[in-house]
Amino acid sequence: VAAAITGSGSMLAEAVHSTADCGNQLLLLLGLKRSRRPPNLDYPLGFGKEIYFWSFVVALLLFTAGGLFSIYEGAHKLTTHEALSAPILALAVLGFSIVMEAVSMAGALREVNKIRGEQGLWEWFRATRNSELVVVFGEDLAALVGLAFAFVAVLATAVTGDPLYDALGSIAIGVLLVAVAAAVAVEVKALLVGQGVEPAVRREMLAFLEADPSVERVLQLLTLHMGPDVMVAVKARMREHPGQAALIDAINRVEVACNSRFPQAQWIFFEPDVRD
Repeated sequence: VAAAITGSGSMLAEAVHSTADCGNQLLLLLGLKRSRRPPNLDYPLGFGKEIYFWSFVVALLLFTAGGLFSIYEGAHKLTTHEALSAPILALAVLGFSIVMEAVSMAGALREVNKIRGEQGLWEWFRATRNSELVVVFGEDLAALVGLAFAFVAVLATAVTGDPLYDALGSIAIGVLLVAVAAAVAVEVKALLVGQGVEPAVRREMLAFLEADPSVERVLQLLTLHMGPDVMVAVKARMREHPGQAALIDAINRVEVACNSRFPQAQWIFFEPDVRD
C-alpha cells in the first residue's frame, strides 16, 4: 500500500521481497513437516532430505521474485523518472519494518549461536548442515540490509527531489537479493547432492570409535546427512574376541554407545574387516 501511494521503486521492491519471504517461510514449514514422515520400504532412510529440496526452491524464489524483479523495477524507474509522493509515509513504514526485521534477525542469530561454537558466521554458513537455518539467516540478513538500502534511497530522493536515488536503491536491493540467493543455493545444493557431517564432528566420531577397547582401528568412516539425521557406515578392524557371539555383542555395544554420543546418528552400519 505504501509503495502504491508513494510510487517508490525501492518500496515496491521491498514489498515484493517481503511478500516472497512470507511465502518462503510457509514453504520451509511444509518442508519441515514432510521431512518428518516415517521411513517406508521405498524410502528406507526416511524423508529428511526433503527439507533440502524446499530450501532450494526458496533460494530460487528469492533470486527471481525478489532479486530479478527489484533490478527490473529499478531499471524501469531509471527511464520513467517518476516523482516520489508522501516520502514520510515511506520512511515510517521502512523504519518500522527495520525494527521488526532486526528483532527477527536477533532470533535467527540466537539459534545460530547455539550451534556454531567458536566458528565465525561465514565459517558456520559454509560448514553447517542445517539448511532451514541457512535459509532463514540468509533471508533475514538480506531483508534487513535491503530495508536499510530502501530507507537511504527514499531519504535521499526526498531530500534532493531526484528519483534517481530511489531507482538506484531498487537496483541495489535486487543485486543484494541475487547475491544472497546464490550463496544460499550453493550451500543447499551441496546438501542435496549429499554431504557428510562437518569435519569437526567427523574427527570426534573417529576419535570416539578408536578409543573403544573393542576397536583396533577404524578403516573407513562414511557419513551422510538426511536432514537433521545422519547415516553412519563404519568399517573397522576389531581386536581379538573369543567367538562370533562375543564379536557381535561388541559391535552392538559400539553402535549403542555411538548413537548415545552422537544422537543425530539414526542409522549405524558397522562392518568388521581386516583391511580397507
